[in-house]
Amino acid sequence: MSESSAARGPLAGVKVVEMAAIGPVPFCGMALADMGAEVICVDRVFNANLGIAVDRKFNCTGRGKKSIAVDLKKAEGIALVRRLIADSDALIEGFRPDVMGRLGLSPETCLADNPKLVFGRSSGWGDKGPLASIASHDINYLALSGCLAAMGLKGPPSPPLNLVGDFGGAAMHLLTGVIAGLYAAKTTGVGQVVSASISDGTLGLMPMAYGLFASGEWSLERGQNLLDGGAPFYRTYETSDGRYMAVGAIEGKFFQELLRKLGLEGKIDASRQNDRGTWPDVIAMFAATFAKKTRDEWSKVFEDSDACVTPVLDMSEAPDHPQQVAAEAFMEIGGVRQPSPVPKFSVTRHIPREGAPEIGAHTHEVLARLGYSEKELAEFSQNGLIADSIVS
Repeated sequence: MSESSAARGPLAGVKVVEMAAIGPVPFCGMALADMGAEVICVDRVFNANLGIAVDRKFNCTGRGKKSIAVDLKKAEGIALVRRLIADSDALIEGFRPDVMGRLGLSPETCLADNPKLVFGRSSGWGDKGPLASIASHDINYLALSGCLAAMGLKGPPSPPLNLVGDFGGAAMHLLTGVIAGLYAAKTTGVGQVVSASISDGTLGLMPMAYGLFASGEWSLERGQNLLDGGAPFYRTYETSDGRYMAVGAIEGKFFQELLRKLGLEGKIDASRQNDRGTWPDVIAMFAATFAKKTRDEWSKVFEDSDACVTPVLDMSEAPDHPQQVAAEAFMEIGGVRQPSPVPKFSVTRHIPREGAPEIGAHTHEVLARLGYSEKELAEFSQNGLIADSIVS
């Protein structure tokens, strides 16, 4: 395969329509674009300022996409979008369950127009249950899943950014489902609806945790378990300069290496590593030891060690760590440093070169490809049906 064709990505030739939203859908769209799909975001004809307000230069989940701006309150605007969907391979949307139907873009309508279409949906609570039409955010979905209550030490539960519900839960399950749906449509000629709500997506990450709870190995008391900071060998410790080291020495051989590096061999019985009765004393000994050196000094101590100990870096530091540099884990688009696309492909690797477009930047280009004439597009613009390059 030539370098130019490889650079197109494994999803080159796939066209995806993304209905402008917040949370899982733009993240899923970013991942599809990172893999080479043409992702066309249907924006409003005005800046709706959805979610956290940020200049589009810093909207990293919009990278590599195209944008058209259409007035969805007008029947003519819906007709434009319907025609675009009929010419596409997949659609992803993150509205409440009944919104697409009210717009005239229900799954039934879109699949009738395009039987091979993969219709990807990611609402908050799904389309069933008493909360299906209720507004919520990531923290709320985690709260009802059992996930939030299980995270961290004693005290108020702390939300893990929006990584678990929006991105790890809903977006990644939606992404997997859309790609699987595209494969099925290619082999069978039949499209389908793929649903991955934030609530379902969060629970979809928790089979192991619920298995541990069912087996009696997970206490409902936060901060008393193997993976929630309760174990001395799986938690963070403050260093002398007020920073932190992360310890993850779960296996016995790694725990023994941890003791050796800390100079605590003979003072702590490695054979009792999983004896919860010893954990408070071991935590205290570890804390006192880590407090004797700075974070960077401990980083040197554990360099090239299998003790599973690493410094806790913030977002200003992480991109410059030698591991991240060697792995090409970060890239820069328009002067904004951001994580590189994952997964990495050995042959069809695609690197986005452009950041999020201005709203409506590709309206004329995309609609002209659908067969609309310059005269029609000029009339659409004059009537406010479409818009071009709305600066945020």
